[in-house]
Formats: sequence, C-alpha cells, structure tokens
Amino acid sequence: MKYLQEHWFTAIVLAVAAVILLALLVKHAARIRSFFIEVGGELAKCSWPWDPQQTGLKRYKELIDSTTVVVVSTLLLAGFVTASDFVLVKVIGFLTRFHTT
Repeated sequence: MKYLQEHWFTAIVLAVAAVILLALLVKHAARIRSFFIEVGGELAKCSWPWDPQQTGLKRYKELIDSTTVVVVSTLLLAGFVTASDFVLVKVIGFLTRFHTT
C-alpha cells in the first residue's frame, strides 16, 4: 500500500493500461481464439527434429545432425571471412604503402 501511495501515477498508468488491454481482449476474443486454433493446426503439420518412437540418443539423431551442419557451416564461414579479411588488409596495406613511396 505504501508503494501505491508513493507511486500513484505509475499505479494509475498501469491500471489504465490493464483496462485497455482487457477491453481489446474482449473486443477481439474471437479473432484471438481463431489465431491460436490456426497456430495449433500449423504446429501439428511441422516436422519436429526428434522421433518420439525412438529411445536414447537415436531419438535426437535429426536434431544432432542438423546442429552439426549449422555449427560446421558457421565455422567454415567464419574461417572464410577471417581469411578474406586478412588477405584484403595485406593487399590494401601493400597498395597504400606502394602509393606513398
């Protein structure tokens, strides 16, 4: 109660925001419900990266394989960017040094 007395403006703003949010939820309840039903339908169509019939690590084979591909690809891209940066710095450094002498 002491907090509300010291921060009455914040309490009023939060109360007004809560009332507005509640009004919007009531006004658009059918659309919100329809949205969540459609989301559930789309999630049912998804291919999840694990097999519920398998046990142990075999269950997560697709997940592990996909993660491995992403990590290796990221490392290869990082290596390429690093090497390209190194070469370009050397080439630009050589050209600018050549130009000033």
